[in-house]
Amino acid sequence: MRLLSAGLWFLRQCKILLGACLFAACATSQTSSGPASFAGTSWQLVAIQSMDDAQGTTRIAEPARFTLRFGSDGRASLRLDCNRGAGNYTLAPAGDGRSGTLTFGPIAATRALCPPPRLDERVSRDLGYVRGYLLKDGKLFLSLMADAAIYEWAPATEPKEPR
Repeated sequence: MRLLSAGLWFLRQCKILLGACLFAACATSQTSSGPASFAGTSWQLVAIQSMDDAQGTTRIAEPARFTLRFGSDGRASLRLDCNRGAGNYTLAPAGDGRSGTLTFGPIAATRALCPPPRLDERVSRDLGYVRGYLLKDGKLFLSLMADAAIYEWAPATEPKEPR
């Protein structure tokens, strides 16, 4: 009798554990497709905040010249001033959906010589060091590894068609 009772207790515990695992799996998959899904969104660079006080914050004079578009296929496309770029990205939202990890693979970019100030090479290089993101006040903040800098992006505005 004790053996049967112990066996039933063990089966009941397994059911509870299996239920908890299924709940966690459902919650995780729901989070990844929630508000943190960047697929189809476009952003324009407004500032680069260096953690080095000597460098400070670099404001982007023409944000529309630096854009980042997240594709649904895990590819990002970029406008880098007078150049273009593309690369893979991986997104892993945290539980709140407003932050998480974000990494970019190597960025393949054209190499035209843009007029000063030349930020195109810096932006394409630094995207390889992005490790996290935060969505706050309608903006996207990308943090670089070792707290090197924070890239501030605003939603990209659609270009107006000429009349």
